[in-house]
Amino acid sequence: MSNIVIVFDFDKTIIDCDSDDWVIDQFGFTDFFNHLLPTTPLNSLMERMMMEFHSHGKSIEDIEKVLHRIPINQRIISAIKSAHALGCDLRIVSDSNTFFIETFLKHLGISECFSEINTNPGYVNQEGRLRILPHHDFNKASHGCPLCPPNMCKGLIIDRIQSSILEGDNNKRFIYLGDGIGDYCPSLRLKERDFMMPRKNFPAWDLICKDPSLLKAEIHGWSDGEELEQVLMKLISKIMIEENVQFISSGCKLQSLSIPVHQPPKIIHLTMLGI
Repeated sequence: MSNIVIVFDFDKTIIDCDSDDWVIDQFGFTDFFNHLLPTTPLNSLMERMMMEFHSHGKSIEDIEKVLHRIPINQRIISAIKSAHALGCDLRIVSDSNTFFIETFLKHLGISECFSEINTNPGYVNQEGRLRILPHHDFNKASHGCPLCPPNMCKGLIIDRIQSSILEGDNNKRFIYLGDGIGDYCPSLRLKERDFMMPRKNFPAWDLICKDPSLLKAEIHGWSDGEELEQVLMKLISKIMIEENVQFISSGCKLQSLSIPVHQPPKIIHLTMLGI
């Protein structure tokens, strides 16, 4: 097991669309959704949409079939499988919901690559209707973060993950991948030895570009699945090389490493792209 924790957003990061929009568009409810969106919090609106689906005869199986058709770049699947095979701890932090995410990951056969999914609860009730609830019950109390939507603060989730992981091991390194406004808050929680991978020309990227100095983590942008895989694998390699160098300096035998002593690896110096 490596010391690398990789946190993925789901919408427009793992998949190449917004899962809420995808399901609504596929069922032909776009106009109804857009009519209510200006006056209804998104999480509450998705609960309302599930009620509409059910009343119009859309079954859970219909929803699953639509989710199975969500587009994804094959290079992202490859990156996830490679990172998992290298012993990285993969997690998801998303404002989607458990039903959408788990259904999609199981369909692709990659659900076992992730140790944890942090998102809004989604489950099928006794009536056979999909329920979508807020991760944070904003009707009871606010989570207190002005940067995030009322139902979820991803920054607080990252705080919890960091506390639980770093409590017994300060050598853990984080890589965070995301695209949206909600991914900006967690980027501010990353440490100096961590890495932020915002999707270029998406809201998180735009916010970071306004003042990159606010982030302690190194920033490495990506634009599509191919570049995501390239940048992510280079960062994993960079961290593993640094870990091996530290391992050598601690007095451990060189023979225990896979890197030849007579041919030291080249450390790839990555720079913040586009800033």
